[in-house]
Amino acid sequence: MRGNKKIVAVTGASRGIGRGISLMLAENGCVIIAVGVRNQSDPNVSGYIKELTNRSPESIYISADISKDSDCDNIIDIIKNKFNYIDFHVNNAGVAPLVRNDILETTRESFDRVLDINLKGAFFLTQKIANFMVKNPPASQTLRGIINISSVSAYTSSTNRAEYCISKAGVSMITTLFADRLAEYNINVYEIRPGIIETDMTAGVLDKYNKLIEGGLTPVRRLGRPEDIAKPVLAIISGLLPYSTGEIINADGGFHLKRL
Repeated sequence: MRGNKKIVAVTGASRGIGRGISLMLAENGCVIIAVGVRNQSDPNVSGYIKELTNRSPESIYISADISKDSDCDNIIDIIKNKFNYIDFHVNNAGVAPLVRNDILETTRESFDRVLDINLKGAFFLTQKIANFMVKNPPASQTLRGIINISSVSAYTSSTNRAEYCISKAGVSMITTLFADRLAEYNINVYEIRPGIIETDMTAGVLDKYNKLIEGGLTPVRRLGRPEDIAKPVLAIISGLLPYSTGEIINADGGFHLKRL
């Protein structure tokens, strides 16, 4: 089944940035193992699956909560039984706080929820994927990799969503650690840092962000779109960055630039 097609797992695949990534990769010849927390019977998910398989008939959807170890084990079992191989894994699943509380009022419940998914979920699923990759090497020196979707919040203070910022800072260290550990197996690890992307996660604060961008927050005067993140993912999977690992790619309209 594999042939020359790249087999790529994408978490948080059915909406927002993950949807943009998975559909663009499917359009460009990849077989997608799409992972999402919502059930396949959800109308939005069933529509997504149809769109995905129209582009890539071999692609599949797995309903899983990556904060649960048993669900992560199930993902690995499905990959093993259906493909017995994987080229790339994209850690994209993430949540924002349900309520944006000031850091002086952040609750343990919210902190645990966000870090269980965004940080611990990403870490332990990456660990399982990495072990699977090591135990199932390619026949030739084919580049494989892990791609972490973090955020400008990895280094930017937002005191009304501290748990989100902390989780994304942790994802950056996941990138560094696994890049160091997996290089000997020809498995490169990359981090893409989106800026302000127009998705359902930012829908409630788009007016605020539009005004900030119009006022010069970013040199590129527009909101980002999911395809702005999907394109660098495609470049990596296409093999255009083979001599880079632990690399951070900013996809933020220039937000990271220090300007006077």
